[in-house]
Amino acid sequence: MTGAGGEVVVSLRGIETRFGSQRVHAGIDLDVRRGEIFALVGGSGSGKTTLLRVMLLLHRPAAGRVTLLGREAARIGGHELPALRRRMGVLFQHDALFSGLSLLDNVLVPLREHTRLPRGLMREIALLKLALVGLGPETGPRLPEALSGGMRKRGALARALALDPELLFLDEPTAGLDPVTAAGFDELILRLRDSLGLTVVLVTHDLDTLMRIADRVALLADGRVAAVGTLDEVLASEDPAARRFFHGPRGLAARERAWSRA
Repeated sequence: MTGAGGEVVVSLRGIETRFGSQRVHAGIDLDVRRGEIFALVGGSGSGKTTLLRVMLLLHRPAAGRVTLLGREAARIGGHELPALRRRMGVLFQHDALFSGLSLLDNVLVPLREHTRLPRGLMREIALLKLALVGLGPETGPRLPEALSGGMRKRGALARALALDPELLFLDEPTAGLDPVTAAGFDELILRLRDSLGLTVVLVTHDLDTLMRIADRVALLADGRVAAVGTLDEVLASEDPAARRFFHGPRGLAARERAWSRA
């Protein structure tokens, strides 16, 4: 397992989040270690994406402390925040590509916004990022609507990698993909983590993805962390929420598929 016992690059302590009178998280403590693939899972409404937004500093919690790459969020000045965010890449759910821009121009967006590189060099970097995710230069001029779902996901991933981030956040990266395409995307994430030295935090409901690539897993339920650890550790948890999530019909089927691949 990568990242075991390593440097903590994301730390959450006592995180509480609310939307009006609705409490989503009630005291979340989590650590993400450098170099690992860390998965957030849970049922609908468990607050997975909201917690991801807290980590990305896009949602301010009602209480608690967020520390990213050694910097406590509450102590980061306004001028420092853009520099910190440049060290993070995000693949949003449903890819969130700009429909009116070509795939190449989508990848160029963060380079144009955050660097002053020559135009030709930015284009070379964008093409390199597309190649890194398995897309050739012929895909660059195409609009997102002309691409398959898997190609759009890979293009959005290339955009997330444009600024060479240390932290990569993925929100439901295989949602809407067929099993073969999803498996290929999982393998791509593993290769990129290893070749680029990334730390990856992903939200997923895909148990096959979870069992294929996650180093550690945190299960959210009832506003708390019901179980956290390696997959073997969370599978062995006696917490009722963990038993329901991992030992129900879908969980058992995913484990059988994982065993058949081993």
